[in-house]
Amino acid sequence: MVNGWIILDKPHELGSTQAVGAVKRNLREAGYGKVKVGHGGTLDPLATGVLPIAVGEATKLAGRMLDASKEYAFTLRFGEETDSLDLEGSVIAASDVRPTRAAIAAVLPRFTGPIEQVPPAYSAIRVDGARAYDLARAGEAVELKARAVTIHSLNVSNEAQAAEDAVTLIAHVSKGTYIRSLARDIAHALGTVGHVTMLRRLRAGPFDLSQAISLDKLNDVGKGAPLEHILLPLEAGLVDIPALDLSPEQARAVRQGRVLDGLPHTDGLYWVRSGFVPVALVELSGSVLTVARGFNLPDVAE
Repeated sequence: MVNGWIILDKPHELGSTQAVGAVKRNLREAGYGKVKVGHGGTLDPLATGVLPIAVGEATKLAGRMLDASKEYAFTLRFGEETDSLDLEGSVIAASDVRPTRAAIAAVLPRFTGPIEQVPPAYSAIRVDGARAYDLARAGEAVELKARAVTIHSLNVSNEAQAAEDAVTLIAHVSKGTYIRSLARDIAHALGTVGHVTMLRRLRAGPFDLSQAISLDKLNDVGKGAPLEHILLPLEAGLVDIPALDLSPEQARAVRQGRVLDGLPHTDGLYWVRSGFVPVALVELSGSVLTVARGFNLPDVAE
């Protein structure tokens, strides 16, 4: 059985679905047979960086990863706005205004905290059953409603080289945030237009670039390299919530879906384990424990 996380440093132009396919292919070539695989949040083909890929029982946590906050580095180039808000689209507006670094720094607080943004027309949002990007590519006018998101932090990158017509920013954002829309709105607030020329995900939930592997290293597994060198344990996706230790009898009850009562812990979300083995993701309310997602892992007390 293969269970856990492969954190891919997704290369440019590789789609998230293609990345999942690459994991499946390499596991199959390594002799692991058919394994359930899914990603924890789409990353645009033109973007690079952290793409969590859940394997086996970890796929039960993929929904949590979709809801997690993300951190991005992105470059906003001023002077031209494209219909896709990135390098892929056609220019639809132009401006000679090039904001100063001081002006950029001054406007960023307006985009920090709870804000509303209109998603890009080139997005995967469904409109009357069709993807917005399919309608946009077909030449149809796409009007999307503003949605509430939260920008936890937004700063000018200290590492990026300064350019007269561009700025690189670091944004820590809630789920549902579109960086391309954020870039568009910042440019508009500065009295100009712009588009994203670089987008790199630095963190997704508990995972960051320090844990990510290259596509070449993933492909090495299909050629015989040890899987354990790149596979993180299932519980690596749970480090942001507390763990509770269960007795063998309690673990058996949880695995059977029974409710546990009388647990002296604060209400909230936990993951429970028997020894070192994750048993389930659980909710605790009024000392009563109920199972949200159970894990079918070996060596759990029977």
